[in-house]
Amino acid sequence: MMHLLSTVALAALASTASAVVGDWQQCGGMNYAGDTQCATGSGCVVLNEFYSQCQPGAAPAPSTTAAPAPTTSASPTGGTPITTGTPSGTGPGKTLQSGYLWIRAVAAPNFHKYIQTKPLYSPGTALLGDYTTAGQLQVVSGQLVQLVSAPGEPEKLLYANVSEERTINNASLAVTFSTTKNTYGTFKFGGDDLQWSVAGINRPNPSAWYVCTGQALYINLGNYMYQTPSGCADQTIHYYNDKTANA
Repeated sequence: MMHLLSTVALAALASTASAVVGDWQQCGGMNYAGDTQCATGSGCVVLNEFYSQCQPGAAPAPSTTAAPAPTTSASPTGGTPITTGTPSGTGPGKTLQSGYLWIRAVAAPNFHKYIQTKPLYSPGTALLGDYTTAGQLQVVSGQLVQLVSAPGEPEKLLYANVSEERTINNASLAVTFSTTKNTYGTFKFGGDDLQWSVAGINRPNPSAWYVCTGQALYINLGNYMYQTPSGCADQTIHYYNDKTANA
């Protein structure tokens, strides 16, 4: 009888244990009832009120002092960018650094809102925000990279990551910035407009984006200005290379 009770107790404990959520999978959001614990080294990043996602490199910093990051740098205009450690959050400043670009919207309701991250200069949601906190970006070898180090520091980059999981009316893909390279699709400039494409998806407009709740940026897989999801705005975004960002 004691052996039977022990077996039942162990089974009950096992049934209440939370499973670890895999990288790039949902870990939270309004009405979400699944597991919320991300794997070691990943953190649960809020993309919008309905969807949070486990992202590598987004875990809280450990309490112990980490070993110094390597100081290898890479040029944004040639070769493959190299991330040189977790961004410090200081940022490159308000003067455009050599080899980088501002990328902004040019139509209402997001006229002259610029790509940046939340938290600022750190892994997190890609969004359109104020010119005073605009990100400095470049497309290199199909990767959209953001400079997050201060002038004079070893170059540190974040990479725009596109989620493979469709969201918002099954017609959009969330975009975040991470210390790891994007593995789904490629970015390029079509003239001055930022485009994204991937094998297997024939987008009507490769320059179409959505800006939704919290100014979060999504790739629009559908037709531009057609059946726009509630709470979102259609947008195209374009590079701008003046010395300073402006409103």
